[in-house]
Amino acid sequence: MKKFLILLILAFGCTKKDDAMTLKVAATPVPQAQMLHFVKSELEKEGIKLKVIEVDDYNIPNRALAEKEVAANFFQHIPFMDEQIKNFGYKIQCYARIELEPMAIYSDKIASLKDLKKGATIAIPNDPTNEFRALSILQKQGLIEMRPHAKLTATVADIQSNPLDLKFREIDAALLTRALPDVDAAAIPTNFALQLGLNPSKDSLAMESVDSPYANIIAIRIGDADDPRLEVLKKVMLSDNMRTFIEDTYKGAIIPVLKDCP
Repeated sequence: MKKFLILLILAFGCTKKDDAMTLKVAATPVPQAQMLHFVKSELEKEGIKLKVIEVDDYNIPNRALAEKEVAANFFQHIPFMDEQIKNFGYKIQCYARIELEPMAIYSDKIASLKDLKKGATIAIPNDPTNEFRALSILQKQGLIEMRPHAKLTATVADIQSNPLDLKFREIDAALLTRALPDVDAAAIPTNFALQLGLNPSKDSLAMESVDSPYANIIAIRIGDADDPRLEVLKKVMLSDNMRTFIEDTYKGAIIPVLKDCP
């Protein structure tokens, strides 16, 4: 423990003890914040006070991280982070891959995607990469066909074949669960689906493959990888205890990855 305190002093200079020992992490409420709360006691054993800042808006956490309002965030996958870096110039990086939340299609009105009628309306996320994920599921189900070279940031404008003349509502991901009753179907990221009590492996009409590249990560600022507080956070988030927590709590809705960044 003494060695850990010395490392903190070297890393942060002469700061107040409480400030140096506090680790602020921005995260979406479900499931990321839940996972962070689970490891709080483990961090406390190392003298670290974990403060979880819960946010629903995908545009906030990376800005907060870049502006040093938090030390890390936990809400996104690498393709989303790369797009934000491209658009905003954030000096941030992947620190650890934690879990996969399969994107899935849900409906309050139909029991199968085969029941979709001509002109049906489908709500999809409007943020980079998640819109492409949703459209990819629909393509795999044979409902649409994307242009051959559609990329991770493709949108409905990249649909080249739509036999049912499906209508799309591009909506902020956090609002998709509210939109579900008003559309024929909706593609909802699992973190928001869980807030509505939906499990993709049980309640969805279709979901993306479990070998999806969209594992959610802990992101940090470039140059902070040796922060002793973050090293402890990484250790407990990649532990067997976290694997058990994910498997027991989410019952297959979330898949533990628990690996270093590529």
